[in-house]
Order: sequence, then C-alpha cells, then structure tokens
Amino acid sequence: MTKKAKTAFVCDQCGADYPRWNGQCTSCGEWNTIKEIRLAPAGSDRQHRAAGYAGLRSEVKLLSDVNLSQAERISTGIGEFDRVLGGGIVNGSVVLIGGAPGAGKSTLLLQAIAGIAARDISVLYVSGEESLQQIAERAHRLKLPADKIMMLAETSVQQICDTLDSIHPQILVIDSIQVMHTQDTESAPGSVSQVRESASYLTQYAKKNNVSIFMVGHVTKDQSLAGPMTLSHIVDTQVMLGSTDDSRFRVLRADKNRFGSVGELGFFAMDSAGLKEVKNPSAMFLNRAEKPSSGSVVTVLWEGTRPLLVEIQALVTDCQYGNPRRLAVGFDQNRLAMLLAVLSRHAGIITAQDEIYANVVGGIRINETSSDLAIVVSVVSSLRNKIIPHDALFFGEIGLSGEIRPVANGHARLNDAAKHGFKKAIIPKANAPKTAIKGLQIYPVSTLSEALDVVADLDL
Repeated sequence: MTKKAKTAFVCDQCGADYPRWNGQCTSCGEWNTIKEIRLAPAGSDRQHRAAGYAGLRSEVKLLSDVNLSQAERISTGIGEFDRVLGGGIVNGSVVLIGGAPGAGKSTLLLQAIAGIAARDISVLYVSGEESLQQIAERAHRLKLPADKIMMLAETSVQQICDTLDSIHPQILVIDSIQVMHTQDTESAPGSVSQVRESASYLTQYAKKNNVSIFMVGHVTKDQSLAGPMTLSHIVDTQVMLGSTDDSRFRVLRADKNRFGSVGELGFFAMDSAGLKEVKNPSAMFLNRAEKPSSGSVVTVLWEGTRPLLVEIQALVTDCQYGNPRRLAVGFDQNRLAMLLAVLSRHAGIITAQDEIYANVVGGIRINETSSDLAIVVSVVSSLRNKIIPHDALFFGEIGLSGEIRPVANGHARLNDAAKHGFKKAIIPKANAPKTAIKGLQIYPVSTLSEALDVVADLDL
C-alpha cells in the first residue's frame, strides 16, 4: 500500500510553518504567503547524501581549542568585488548575489571567474536559464579568456553534485538558484520548498568538500530576494547589485557577510565591455551643476572602510493645501521630521506651514547620522534662498537638545574632502583635527545655532 505523502504549510517570507493553510502568517503579518509543500520521505537519497556531506559524527571541542587562523581567500581580480566580499572569496563559503533583471549579476560573475580561471584555479559555471551558446557569446563580447572556464547546463542538484565529485572545481557558479530542483521534492522549480532544499543541499556540499559557491538569486517587485527567508540564513554572504539614478552605474552592497563588514559598497560602471570598477566613487556622486543653487549641500559619509562624498538637496516651498508634505528620499523620513523639530525648537526657524522635500543625489541610501547637519543646512538654505559655496562641506550628528555631536573617522573624512578640492568644513568641535589640514579651513561648532551663524557668514 502506497504511503500518503506528507505535506506542510510554510510561509515563503519568514519560514514559519503551520499545520493547515491560513490566509495570514501570524509570525510576519504578511497575507497569502503560506504555501503547501511536500515533505521528502524518510530515508530518501537526498537525506542520506546530505548526511554524508555534513559528516556522520559531530565532535565536541573546547572553544579555546578552535583554530583561529585566518580563512584563506581567493581574489576575484576585481577590487570593488573583493572589497564587498571582505577581501576575496573564502574557501568553502556560499555567496548569494541578487539583483533586478539586467543589473549585471551574470556579467559580474563571468568577469570574476574568467580572471580566477586565468590563474589556473578550476571553476565551473552551471547555467539553468541561459544556453551555453548565450554565455559564450557574452564572454566573446566582453573579450574574456574562455579557454579555462568549464560550463554545464543542468538544473538537477544531484546531477550537479555528481559532476562536482568527478571534476573537483574550487569555484562553482549556480545561475540561478530559483531554477534548481532536487529529485525528492515534488513541487515545481522556483517554489519555496525547492529553493530551500536546493540551497541547503549545495551549502552542505560546499562545507564538506571546501568548494566556494556563488548562487544567483532573483528579486521580487519590492527588490527583496525571491524565495524563503531561510535562504538568507543558509548562505554565508548575501550581496545585492543595484543601479543608481544614473543607469550607467551599479552599486554592490553586502546585506550579510560572515567573513567581513556589511557596510562596504562596491561601485561599477556599465558599458559595452561589461562592468568596470569606479575607483573614485565620490567624483561620481559630486557631478554638480556649474551654477550654484540654494538647497544644495555636500556631506561625507563613511561606508565600510572608506569615506564617500555625496550631495544632499532640499526644496522648501509654500503649502498649497492644508496638510504640508514631508518627503525624504535616501534616508529615514522620521529622521527628517525630528531634525525639523530640533530646528524649530533650538534655532527658531519654523517650517510647520511649508512643504519640504529632501533627496540624496545618486540613489545612495544614508544609514548613519553624520549627515544630520548637512540635511538641516540644506533645508535652511532653500528656505532662505541662501546659496552654499561649492567648496563647503558639512557633517555632524544633531542631538535633541540642539548639540552637534561628533562622528567616527572624522579626520579621514576631512582628508578625503581636502583631496577633492573642498576649502571649508563645518564640523563638530570634538572632530576638529589637532594639526591643520592643508588647504582646508575648519569651522568647529558645538550647537546648531552656532553652525547656522557660520553658514550665514559664508561667502561664495
């Protein structure tokens, strides 16, 4: 008598499971995200293979006995890619790279493995979506050396692992994880269960055999990775490749990295020769209009291990209706509301009846508070139609009592600003350098009102 297949109901957003279908997931609150999946029968080939890859015995160790040697890394030959990965590819690691269609995920990986293969490191590119001819045509168009890149067109995870057992590559690319499937999961490729089981199977193989794996992932309409949330927990590193407001440029950001910082950004320019590194991203975001205008202010962020100069623009206009709008693009809108309240309370500048729009130029998302002073100055500049000199720079956190608080890596920010030709810097008093920086005049301030007095005295 045939046993009835066991099923489960799992939320494809948070991974919570239920005994029966519900319209809403009580764990994450999302609607229509609970899907029925078939469970693999006990004793299946998949489970035996997975157990073999993970090791049959677990050994208890003292924490003091764990080897603290640095993980060996393989350079991709692309500096910006290595920066985001934390210095290169760690042996046995699993990296998930996501992005919108056409962002350049496959192009970036093809360029990376071409450089790796040229150093006699064995690589295997597994394509489940494109034909091998399409990939060969892309490599020819990008003028990449293709004589050492091994290719495989396959979507079965078991067949891929069998091939790996015979050729033993050091680097594996899976393009993409959404089309892979395991033989013991009966749902269609791309379903929650197939994506989770395929990723888990490949990850276990990578850890057991010390193979570094890149998985390409699709994104949903809200720019989050498609598939179950458990996919993000399985992999070691998750990076997203997106475009800026200028479609020529791409930004690579690490959302998760067990072997490095998650604050690093990699910048690329897309042209007919593929993705090229942008060595000086500050110049990319400081492409300002020749004629100065009010509401435009430059600040310097700290992204990972390097400073980044960006422009912040604000527009203050009369409210045409009864409810003034407050819109922030590139940073938290609640942060803008708080800064406007501080501006009203401690500087006497009231904007309650004005509509205020603030934007970070270039599509960069600000995740730190060092831009507070620049945001407030841009609002005041637009409100008073006061033009801020192009060679002036602002950074500092603003507290609720109106104080200007110091930020991390202040001296490095100032050095980078001086290299880009800035002459004036309005900064927190605690960040004032002990030695003068050539060509840069420092204005240390301790309160918001003091900073606005300095702004009023700045000349073009």
